[in-house]
Amino acid sequence: MFAEIITIGDELLIGQVVDTNSSWISKALNVQGIEVIQITSIRDREKDILQALDEAMHRADIILLTGGLGPTKDDITKQTLCRYFNTELVFSSAVFENVKKVLSNRIPLNQLNRNQALVPKDCTVINNRVGSAPVSWFDKAGKVIISMPGVPEEMKVVMIEEILPRLKERFHTDTILHQTFLVKNHPEAILAEELAGFEDSLPEELSLAYLPKLGLIRLRLTAIGKNKEALQKHLDECNHQLRGILKDDILIEEDAPIQYIVGELLKQKGLTLGTAESCTGGKIATQLTAMPGSSNFYKGSIIAYSNEVKMNLLNVSAHTLAVYGAVSEETVVEMVKGAMRVLNTDCIVATTGIAGPTGGTKEKPVGRVWMAAGYENRIITKLQEGDRGREMNIIRASNGSLLLLHELIK
Repeated sequence: MFAEIITIGDELLIGQVVDTNSSWISKALNVQGIEVIQITSIRDREKDILQALDEAMHRADIILLTGGLGPTKDDITKQTLCRYFNTELVFSSAVFENVKKVLSNRIPLNQLNRNQALVPKDCTVINNRVGSAPVSWFDKAGKVIISMPGVPEEMKVVMIEEILPRLKERFHTDTILHQTFLVKNHPEAILAEELAGFEDSLPEELSLAYLPKLGLIRLRLTAIGKNKEALQKHLDECNHQLRGILKDDILIEEDAPIQYIVGELLKQKGLTLGTAESCTGGKIATQLTAMPGSSNFYKGSIIAYSNEVKMNLLNVSAHTLAVYGAVSEETVVEMVKGAMRVLNTDCIVATTGIAGPTGGTKEKPVGRVWMAAGYENRIITKLQEGDRGREMNIIRASNGSLLLLHELIK
């Protein structure tokens, strides 16, 4: 069973708004055994919408559109759907009652709000209990076309409460099962070479995908078929084989962010963590504190961006800074020791480097970052090299330092 997602809005194409709808919808459909084969983003233009619909009707069984259902003149999805399916807009009293209910405590109603109760005559109308734009469901030539609001919070509610249950009832789909492994210590090409024999031996209903993730590789096994029990058995057998091949290089058997993996390990061991950040500027702290329950293990951070703060708060010696420089293994080790004393934690991670785009030299180029992790009487360090732009340099260093800590305390 194939689906296509069409996201509508000029704001998507000029980069003003990031399309998070497609990712969420794809995951939700996949759980129900529906494979998304195409995602298309188009302008709020009638000809673009008509063309996208025409192309999607030739390759997909289910077409989901988001966006273009607002009350303003540039929202033309409903009118265009009417033209495509040779129908007209009619006023729905039930939809208008919902519009009044949703907007009653927000704004006075005007004609534009009333127009949101205009719906295509030849479709099933589904109310949107959290927004004023209703959903239109067309069933044509064995295919289903669904037009939903583009506001992510509204789209998710109507998908969960209305669309997914209806699709499950309407279509009998294959079972799709996934198992993801997060693998360390392997460049993608080396890992693919190591797993070539395993991959060649996979049964027809199973496939293996390699997804690089900031110094790690996500290995995803996918099984597709009718018999869920047989698929699960094959998947379990392949999982066992992979564990035997990769052993300790498997970080975790799920697709989880490194801060979650480290946080869970710290909680299991009853350890506390602090951070001393220079070039990452609090990024590690942000990643950790975004996790619910992080207060159980995370105590705080010292953002030592300047040499003065490194000396005054972390007790990095002036001699070390003068001889080796701020971006050095010697400095990051002293940062760990100083933070351990000031923050009184079991573990510390520290970073110091040159995020860029300026500040680099021939000896210490942009992208160079020293990372360190400390626990008990041990401190381990790692050097990150290569300039991938300021934002990516910071993200890589943040993730790399947490991965270093994981290596130390596992």
